[in-house]
Amino acid sequence: MIGVVPNQHITDMIASGQIIGTPPVDDAQIQPASLDLRLGTVAYRVRASFLAGHGAKVADRLTEFEMHRVDLTEGAVLEKGCVYVVPLMETLALPQGTSAAANAKSSTGRLDLLTRTITDGGTEFDRIAPGYTGPLYAEICPRSFSVLVRPGMRLNQIRFSTGNATLDDDALRALHADTPLVDGEAVIDDGLGFSVDLRLPDTTLVGYRAKPHTGVIDLDKLGYYEPAQYWEEVHSDNGQIILDPGAFYILVSREAVTIPPEYAAEMAPYLAMVGEFRVHYAGFFDPGFGHASAGGAGSRGVLEVRCHEAPFVLEHGQVVGRLVYEKMTQVPTQLYGAGIASNYQGQGLKLSKHFSPPR
Repeated sequence: MIGVVPNQHITDMIASGQIIGTPPVDDAQIQPASLDLRLGTVAYRVRASFLAGHGAKVADRLTEFEMHRVDLTEGAVLEKGCVYVVPLMETLALPQGTSAAANAKSSTGRLDLLTRTITDGGTEFDRIAPGYTGPLYAEICPRSFSVLVRPGMRLNQIRFSTGNATLDDDALRALHADTPLVDGEAVIDDGLGFSVDLRLPDTTLVGYRAKPHTGVIDLDKLGYYEPAQYWEEVHSDNGQIILDPGAFYILVSREAVTIPPEYAAEMAPYLAMVGEFRVHYAGFFDPGFGHASAGGAGSRGVLEVRCHEAPFVLEHGQVVGRLVYEKMTQVPTQLYGAGIASNYQGQGLKLSKHFSPPR
């Protein structure tokens, strides 16, 4: 059956040895349409980001690029601006016809913590070839904040699929007509377009910008850090802001998005020609996100924005990205937000779960 694999089938994959965890996979890692991946016990500080390439193993390439090793057993700091490779606790033995895609978890992306998955023989980040058998590694580059990590922390996630389950624009229009995917007109062109909201109701606050010099963030501490120590508020009274090159921003989509239970979605960057910025790091949207059956009523998409070469004027309503929808092989037995620890159901403009709520 073609589609994205739901949680109950991920459980079957673990039982059959297609997914192997050392130590064994914990039930809490299993999400409606993905599996959280755990950091191992050592981080390799490397000179540069790399891919293994055809016929090569990541372990062999590490001997080429490794600078030193960091023992994570008692917790260790991954420093801002450095690149690390961490072997994960999960390995795969996928059957032919089953492929996978990986992505940073939501809270990882909101910390500007660039986390990508690499594999033996891999020629792309975050893409695992059909039938792949071998280890998984996380490449981690803290961009705005140094972070304290420990073994078992879950910074990225993996989604399994069979065949090409992506909805084309005609199918997406039909789905929106049957079950509205956004609260308003749907801009459908190679996926469902979404735009930035720079006119939030009853406030001039439209986002946050990471401060350049801050303390370490312990990723185990939730609701702990004072936002003002790490973020500057971004205000606008005219529906526009100017993005500074190299700066990282948390903004929010104008549209409230819904992912019906029979579907999953992934946020993809919009065409590069729209501006000199990147608009996401964490792109998986689970079945039930923003859906009434899972306790949602449409949820905004949080935009993790990094400006590149030149200052850029971003304006209210500007299309900045798109959601690509995929069909599930089966409706998950557990939906996003429905009885599981889903931090962002019904969200608006929101920092990661590590920060205390606004007073």
